[in-house]
Amino acid sequence: MPFEIIRQDITKMKVDAIVNAANNTLLGGGGVDGAIHRAAGPQLLEECRKLNGCETGQAKITGGYHLPAKYVIHTVGPVWYGGNHHEAKLLASCYRNSLALAKEYQCESIAFPMISTGAYGYPKDDALQIAVGVISSFLMDNDMLVYLVVFGKESLTSGKKLFREVQEYIDDVYADEHGENTYERRRRQMLHKNTLLQSWNIPRDEATLPEMMDACAAPCTGAAPADLDELIRKRDEGFSQMLLRLISERGMSDAECYRRANIDRRLFSKIRSDPDYKPKKPTAFAFAIALSLDLKETEDLLRSAGFAISDSSIFDIILKFFIERHRYNIFEINEVLFENDQPLLGSNG
Repeated sequence: MPFEIIRQDITKMKVDAIVNAANNTLLGGGGVDGAIHRAAGPQLLEECRKLNGCETGQAKITGGYHLPAKYVIHTVGPVWYGGNHHEAKLLASCYRNSLALAKEYQCESIAFPMISTGAYGYPKDDALQIAVGVISSFLMDNDMLVYLVVFGKESLTSGKKLFREVQEYIDDVYADEHGENTYERRRRQMLHKNTLLQSWNIPRDEATLPEMMDACAAPCTGAAPADLDELIRKRDEGFSQMLLRLISERGMSDAECYRRANIDRRLFSKIRSDPDYKPKKPTAFAFAIALSLDLKETEDLLRSAGFAISDSSIFDIILKFFIERHRYNIFEINEVLFENDQPLLGSNG
């Protein structure tokens, strides 16, 4: 995917460029800075001596030497003084100038650490929002694979109100799903399905459409489908066909859609050219978010790819939370998925 948050040691990232959260001297230090210098070898320090330092918010580039990365982009983040000394503007400049350098040197991939959140004391919640904002804006107009690297199991944003709300929602839905045993749940669903079919005057042995079978999980309205031919048409519509139809109906360009979905352009080309393409579930969900589909429309799109939304899946519950609230910022959703150790939206496949 174009933008991914991962847990990894940045010195082991096989990308065109890694970003070093340096100090103004560029001569090495602690944390990420020291780790990068140790992994790159003494030649990195020798080249850095020739750069005459770097101002806060700016960025300079060197070779990667013994690192898997071809380049190291050194940027100096701001020290946190409470937020009233242009810290946000300077931190955004770090990401923006680093991306500009990567583009200038024709990098196709780049990995960032969480700049300024270590010894410089920048609050992680706020720093993450700035990083995501700058990177996502850049990717709306540029093709590049961008990683935001988190070391170990440190939490990024668990103190935010959003994360508490999502966790409460997960607990409620998951408890409802698992509060009764499997036998009772299946019996309740079958009773509901039979009631629904009777209200439509459809014999049970003729109820073969997936749309009818899935109706057992929805409230019984007592009304038959308004257009059975439409249901059959949608049943025969593959994922690729449905996706392209939805893009057209919403007046979006292909590029706008796959960028909003955090999907690589090459993967989108595969989907467009193959009417029988079967995506992975995170990819299908990513397009639902990009298109701002409601829950019913999302279920239809997932069904075309052979998937369903399950209240037994933490991943699905999180997506339901955002879709029901019409919150379609894919990077915000990925932050929550990341914190819950779930697959991120936009996975290539």
